[in-house]
Order: sequence, then C-alpha cells, then structure tokens
Amino acid sequence: MDVPVNLRDEAETVLRAWDALERGRGGEPVIDFDCAPTDAQIVPAPDRLDVYRRLRELRGRASGAVAARLDGDLAYLGALLGEHRPLDEYVRATQGCAAAGWPEEYVVERGERARAALESLGVSWGAATADELERVEVPLPAEEAGEAIRRAAEHYEPAVRALTGATASYTLTIETVEVDAYWAFWLDGAGERIRLRLNLANARFTEAGVRRFALHEVLGHGLQSVGIGAHGAGAPWPRLLSVHVPYQVALEGPAQAMPLFVAADDPVLTARVRLDHYVQLVRAELHLAVGDGADPAACADHARSRVPWWSDRTIADQLSDRGADPSLRSYLWAYPAGLDWFAALAEADTKVIEKVFHALYRAPLTPAELAGLHPAGPPVGGPGRPVRLRAAAVP
Repeated sequence: MDVPVNLRDEAETVLRAWDALERGRGGEPVIDFDCAPTDAQIVPAPDRLDVYRRLRELRGRASGAVAARLDGDLAYLGALLGEHRPLDEYVRATQGCAAAGWPEEYVVERGERARAALESLGVSWGAATADELERVEVPLPAEEAGEAIRRAAEHYEPAVRALTGATASYTLTIETVEVDAYWAFWLDGAGERIRLRLNLANARFTEAGVRRFALHEVLGHGLQSVGIGAHGAGAPWPRLLSVHVPYQVALEGPAQAMPLFVAADDPVLTARVRLDHYVQLVRAELHLAVGDGADPAACADHARSRVPWWSDRTIADQLSDRGADPSLRSYLWAYPAGLDWFAALAEADTKVIEKVFHALYRAPLTPAELAGLHPAGPPVGGPGRPVRLRAAAVP
C-alpha cells in the first residue's frame, strides 16, 4: 500500500477501512457521502479497537480540520465500544456545538407561530393535525413519488444554484426500500453520483412533500455534497462526510430551512418549515431530558402535551433513538440546532445569506465557522435552559 502523502490522506485511509469493517459486519456505515471516491481496493480494518488505536495515534499528530474530524470519530467509536460521555460533552465532540437547549418561552412562541401558519391553511391544532395537514398537502401515490421528486428538483434547481453559487453537476438515482428506521428519506453518494432512498415503511407522500424533499435531499444534501467534493482536491479536511462529525449542523440546517430561502411564496412549504422548527425544538427537549435520565413516562407525557398528534410508538422511537443509539444520540441534535440557526438566518441581510450559502456549498463548515460568517446569529445548539417536563396541553 502506498504511504499517504499527508495526514488528511492517512485519516481517509483509516476511515475507509473502518467503514468497510462496519459494512461487512452489517453495521451502520461510517461514510455517508464520499467526496473523493477511489478505485483502490479497501481492506477492512480487523476490529474496532484497531481503528480506535489508529485514530488516536493520528489525533496526536493532527490539528485544525483533521483534528476536529478525528475528535468526532473517536467520540463516536468510543461510544460504540461502550463509553458513555455526558450528553453535552458527547455532542460537542461530535457535532461541534453545545447541547444547551432553548428556553420554554421560546419553544412555546415557535409553537404559536407554527399554529398560526397551520391555521392559515385551515389546519387545526390537536390529535388530527397530521391527518389534516396531509390532506392540505394533497396525498400522492407512492409509485409516483420518485418521478415527482425529480421534477420538483428540476424546477427549483435554478433558484438553489442562484442562492448558493453552486456549479457542480450531479447524477441522481432514486430507490425505494422498506426498513425499520426513523428516516423516511435518506441521501448518500460518491463523487457526482447521489442516491435518494425512499423508505416506504415510514414515508407518506404528498404533492407538497415531494417539493419539500426535493429541496431538502436533492438540492440540499445532494448538490451541497457534490459541491463540497468539487472543491476538495487540495482541502485540509478529510473528504468523507459522516453523521457523527461536526459538519452536520451546516448540512441539516440549510436542507430543512431551504423553502424559506427559495420558496417563500409557497404557504404550504413555509408552514411546514415553521411546524418542523417547533417540533425539532420539542425533540431537543426530549433529547436533553433523556440525557438527564428523566423517567420515560414523564417524557412521553411532555411530548404528548407539546405535539398532541404523536402516537405512543412515535414517542417511544424518539426516546430510544436519542437515549440508546450512539449515532443518533449525536446526530439527531444537528436537526434542531441546524434548523433553529438557519430559520434565523432567513431573516438576516441578503448579503449575509449569500455569504453563508456560498461557503456552505464549497466546504463542510463547523458551527464555529457558521458563527464566524454570521456573528449576529443565535448560539448554535441553543442559549441554554433547564429541562422542565410538563403534562399540561400547551403549544
């Protein structure tokens, strides 16, 4: 095997071997998007301890972007090996931001804003909200979803490229699967190839939904990842994107908030973003509560008071994902942290918005780098709050 020419390449070699090990044993992939695919044969690492030792040795020589990446890898792999760091420490190491949370009055205010947006569409707030919203979004047969997403992506692509300055091309493949997982849509890929999987076990398709997921998955994650790869040849950062390292806030945030920037005249999409913002803040409350060892029944009562249309199964999955899964205990924090930051960015000066999005589609950014581009933005991960579970029906 050729000796890697620099520390970034050494790190990529170890990460590819770790990824091959996990895939070979039926585990979660380490690499979700490969921005620098290779034809070289990848030899799986012999075991996780071997990977851990190699990553620690590399971290002892690393600095800057490579060090930040390796900190996330070591924290996540340590969790796979049985380590259980406090939540805030774990999220800081993996996602690069605090697991601080948001004040209750802020969560309630976001809920009131979401409720007003739904009411403007004729959707009430209560146990039937999800069903009423689905009717407003217009249900779509599952067999038509893939082509509808592709058409929506083609429709919005010029606006997203104008916003981001992205010039990279991509090839899109859409597949359907049925797996027992939290996600309904998932995008991965390598180089210029992006793959969107539709999880028929979870997804409910609507006309508005395919517009939203074209923006989120194809033109958010897909075009952004391809753009990062196109600028990565001489970059200092390892060119392998993973959900447990501190780029996810800058990947999930813009993908979720994209309608606010390129489809602000679509009331259904903007209402959905307002609702998602609120729901992500509630999920963050549960994330913190589970991290503090709260009683699951109390967490469930709180969740039902905040989001009255959630089923027990939905709530149980929320708690299990955030408390028991080493990957999701880290990664799922990127959703509320990212959407909250980018929802605020949508109200900033257009020059600031342009500066942020042009940077996003050229390099993987950490929360600290986002804050440097927009110092007036809110603290990534929230300003902090105590966890106070409630049973009363509040927005």
